[in-house]
Amino acid sequence: MQNDIPNLLIEFWRDMQRPDVFWQVGALLACLTIAFLVGHQVRGRAEAAGRAWRFGQGGLQRLAFPVVALLLVLVALPLLRHRFPTHLLVLAVPLLASLAVIRIVFYILRRTFGSSGWLASFERGFALLVWGVVALHITGLLPDLIDMMEGVDFSVGKQTLNLWMVLQGLVTVLATLLLALWVNGLVEARLMSAPNLDSNLRVVFTRLSKALLMLLAVLIGLPLVGIDLTTLSVFSGALGVGLGFGLQKIASNYVSGFIILLDRSIRIGNVISVGAERGQVTRITTRYTVLKGLSGVEAIVPNEVLVSSVVQNESLSDPRMRIGLQVQIAYANDVEKAMKLMLEAASCQVRVLADPEPKAFLASFGDSGINLELGFWIADPQEGSLQIRSDINLAIWSAFQAAGIEIPFPQREVRLLGTAG
Repeated sequence: MQNDIPNLLIEFWRDMQRPDVFWQVGALLACLTIAFLVGHQVRGRAEAAGRAWRFGQGGLQRLAFPVVALLLVLVALPLLRHRFPTHLLVLAVPLLASLAVIRIVFYILRRTFGSSGWLASFERGFALLVWGVVALHITGLLPDLIDMMEGVDFSVGKQTLNLWMVLQGLVTVLATLLLALWVNGLVEARLMSAPNLDSNLRVVFTRLSKALLMLLAVLIGLPLVGIDLTTLSVFSGALGVGLGFGLQKIASNYVSGFIILLDRSIRIGNVISVGAERGQVTRITTRYTVLKGLSGVEAIVPNEVLVSSVVQNESLSDPRMRIGLQVQIAYANDVEKAMKLMLEAASCQVRVLADPEPKAFLASFGDSGINLELGFWIADPQEGSLQIRSDINLAIWSAFQAAGIEIPFPQREVRLLGTAG
């Protein structure tokens, strides 16, 4: 079949002028019709089974038609070749094979990256590239193009490479990387569904598996096309120097990210304070951690800061948090009654916990009055403390006004000890 490829278009044009071309058209239409019915049957079963078919048979929905059609055409070729020319069927083989390759690649991409917007435009470009290669193969120009690329050679270390070998390496590494990302998607799905595994450990194992699979893909892909990995030693040495100087901070952040995820000192949902930043942890990556404050502003904190600084985690082992409110009353007022009213103001709030119960204390004697403190606990520090402080202060203010308890303000008494003569 390969020897007929250069003249395939000419032979196909000759077949189109023969009466028996309708047998080829009929055979090809029969193969395509059967393949379409098989694909429709697979799609119907997938829709009936729901999520259980999403992974395996979900991919077969797009692959069933080109694969089944290709197999039928390959079976029909030796059966019909002795009866009449089959150049139309020969032409259909690379077209159906390229369609199957395109759908396989983009099934893996969609399983890996989801329904990203860039996939649609990339799929069109990739399809044009594949169809272009098929067109060069059909017209017989592909071997000449390969010979021309093999003539462009250069040396890397002790090994001599050419343009065709580099192109093969890129394609092979890309294919192995796509396969590695697909396998990583399977691993990630299993890890995320593990009920007894901590969320931080899931993230760590997912990222480690992704890094190892991608490294393994490169180590397998390059030797497959004859590229010696030792030629990359000069590049790895340069990369090490770059990491040691220019990328030191970035490398430190990545290492710190894995430390945070492994020791589980900070988790998603924790309310933490580091430096001037306070907020709820909404995302932990290998380079930074995102804190969402009460105002809605998200702070991106480098992981190195979280490892090397003192972090106040308000919900590390116990989500409950104590809040203290200071109130001053005049010396002439009833202290015990004021403390009772403060406890009632706190107990009326829904967010205030009954255990531990709120408590009031006589903190100190000030210049202008008696300093009291109300202490209470809440279980949802991620909702903030400003609102609960405001509600209780308003309740105390109303209760003090109704009971005639005075909240003093600073006063100064000036005495004149002598008069001017």
